[in-house]
Amino acid sequence: MTLTLLLDILAPSVLLAQSIGRWGNFINQEAHGGPVTRQFLENLYLPEFIINQMNINGTYYHPTFLYESLWSLVGFVLLLLLRNKNQFLRQGEVALSYVIWYSAGRFFIEGMRTDSLWIGDFLRVSQGLSLVLFVAALGVWMYRRYYTYPPVPYYKDEPKLSKAAK
Repeated sequence: MTLTLLLDILAPSVLLAQSIGRWGNFINQEAHGGPVTRQFLENLYLPEFIINQMNINGTYYHPTFLYESLWSLVGFVLLLLLRNKNQFLRQGEVALSYVIWYSAGRFFIEGMRTDSLWIGDFLRVSQGLSLVLFVAALGVWMYRRYYTYPPVPYYKDEPKLSKAAK
């Protein structure tokens, strides 16, 4: 098994773990966005327990943990679908898709958070890192697609069925 194939296998699971892990931010009332009204949260059709937990010291906040959790969950499903369509992808491209997907979501969701570290006065550290990772993963994908020959197939050998399975 190659490293790229191993990363392709692990990438969807990492997104699922990140989706679940964001709920720790919810429980700890951390990593939230800026202030919003209760009406805003109710218009999102959120359960009452989420709305109540987003009330911190009398102020309601954006549930950015929820946005990132749902973003990661959708990415998990998409990566599983992509991985199972092996005639389209080459080895390593599911892992690159993970980096692209997560970085894109993180870039925008990080823009809503209030507890970020800043690079100067214009960009958050996490947004800068997300931007770098997004561009790098896209660049590696394009390089591998257009400048490597022959393409690395997703599976070197197709699985062989035993006589009993046929």
